[in-house]
Amino acid sequence: MPTAAFLAALLIQAAPAPSPDMSWMAGYWLDCSGGREASETWSDPREGLSVGHAVTVSASGAWFEVSHIGPTPAGFAYVAQPGGAPPTAFLLVESGPTRAVFANPENDFPTRVVYERDGDALKARIEGEIDGQARSMEWNFAAAPLNTRCPA
Repeated sequence: MPTAAFLAALLIQAAPAPSPDMSWMAGYWLDCSGGREASETWSDPREGLSVGHAVTVSASGAWFEVSHIGPTPAGFAYVAQPGGAPPTAFLLVESGPTRAVFANPENDFPTRVVYERDGDALKARIEGEIDGQARSMEWNFAAAPLNTRCPA
């Protein structure tokens, strides 16, 4: 018959790791730089799940992404669906009170997604390689009331 210590060890191994607190990302975020209007909206976490969407409008048209951050069978992850594409998961590799880094080295581009909050600012950055060259894109969002638009 198994000992109580053995059973407790099994329960601890079977229990999922607690989800990191991603509440610092919740809200509506707007970036009016570079001749574009980019916004991201993130829900507050519910049972460790935050749901987001992004809309970018520029002279070349409009683009969107649906995403979520939360537990997956592979671990806690950022799961992106740019333009409605099939989901791509980036596993959490670093987190802190106002920073999260997600990685998927198997993805073509990006291979890393970084979010960092500083007061009423949220920075989003994607990193990776294209044709053997290091590349990145960055958005510097400011907290804004829901559905605020950039000045014309």
